[in-house]
Amino acid sequence: MNNHGTIRSFTDLQVWQEGHALVISIYKATDLFPKKETYTIIDQMRRSALSVTSNLAEGFGRQTYKEKLHFYYLSQGSLTELKNQLLVAKDVGYLTKEEFNIYANQANIVHKLLQGLIRKTKTFINPKS
Repeated sequence: MNNHGTIRSFTDLQVWQEGHALVISIYKATDLFPKKETYTIIDQMRRSALSVTSNLAEGFGRQTYKEKLHFYYLSQGSLTELKNQLLVAKDVGYLTKEEFNIYANQANIVHKLLQGLIRKTKTFINPKS
């Protein structure tokens, strides 16, 4: 946020900031995965993580609240996909239980913030709900 506490850019959104931290973590973690996974789980996890923040940014830039909500829901779907991929990475031994917990906890923080953003955005579409 700027000095006046106003949100002027998608980078001012706390959900984007937490999501960005998750993206960076996922990129670093997948660097340590076996190279044979480059075009499978590594690529999928990176795309899912990146899609979370990309859809937040795109939604932020849209004009109507209905359009914004659409992209925030896409972001939520990508986050859920990433959570699944984290489970797979743990279960095949690419992440330790401790590493998994760190990334899963960060994903849950992003999820809670995203749920709040979606709820708030919905109030602008249908003020009575």
